[in-house]
Amino acid sequence: MSLCRLQQQLLSDSVPPRPLIDEIVPMSNLREEYENGSAAFVNQIDSLTARGYDSVRRTRGDGDCFYRSLAFAYVERILQSPEPDFAVASSVSALAATRDSLDKAGIDKIVYEDIYDEFVGLISTIVQPNSAGKKLDSAGLLLAFQSPEMSNAVVVYMRFLTSAEIRVHRENYEAFLIHPETHEPMGVDAFCANIVEPLGKEADHVEIQALCAALQLNVDVAYLNGGSEEGVVDFIPFRYASGSESLPLVLLYRPGHYDLLIKGKQGEQELRH
Repeated sequence: MSLCRLQQQLLSDSVPPRPLIDEIVPMSNLREEYENGSAAFVNQIDSLTARGYDSVRRTRGDGDCFYRSLAFAYVERILQSPEPDFAVASSVSALAATRDSLDKAGIDKIVYEDIYDEFVGLISTIVQPNSAGKKLDSAGLLLAFQSPEMSNAVVVYMRFLTSAEIRVHRENYEAFLIHPETHEPMGVDAFCANIVEPLGKEADHVEIQALCAALQLNVDVAYLNGGSEEGVVDFIPFRYASGSESLPLVLLYRPGHYDLLIKGKQGEQELRH
């Protein structure tokens, strides 16, 4: 059995199932899972901790973990902005512009309009109270992403954005489209229809690049793969934000799975609550 399949089995064997996205936990929790197994993984976790990454927010290993993690981090960054009105307005404007890409990619409005409205509506409640008179806070954001209806709607929109980016700018991606199981080359349309758009399909480098480009995000992916006995962790950067000062969102990759990697004060603050 491959390392990727073993990892997926570990992720799916937990009872009860992990929430779609979970509370922040100390990195030591993750370390404990590997202490009786791979020393290389333990050394890499220790290396991350030494670099200040002391917490992790975990997601369910259901094939949608990349899209769910990135979407959560995207909204959380807006929620934590020192200028929330500006951050919300900028995000809503950017998301409105993504509809043009979906249209150019041939994705029907009737398919994406409702989930677009849900996603934008969620972000808007950061500054505008909802029908119950409440603004979105950290607890509300977590509850929203733990709700299958809202969380999966956002994941579907993320997948549509990824697909549209690849379809519209196919010259940037078509040389790198490989079937994840057969490793055979795939055409753009087949790749998007069969690998990107369906729920439960894992994401790889191409999909990360495409979604970061679509949302104009800076993202780092830390690879916790047991590949270094010395504990070296490779960080792969994706840089698409217009402002060079934009700090990257950080994802933690383990074979077949993505979580959110959290550094320093943010993790400390959330662990206290």
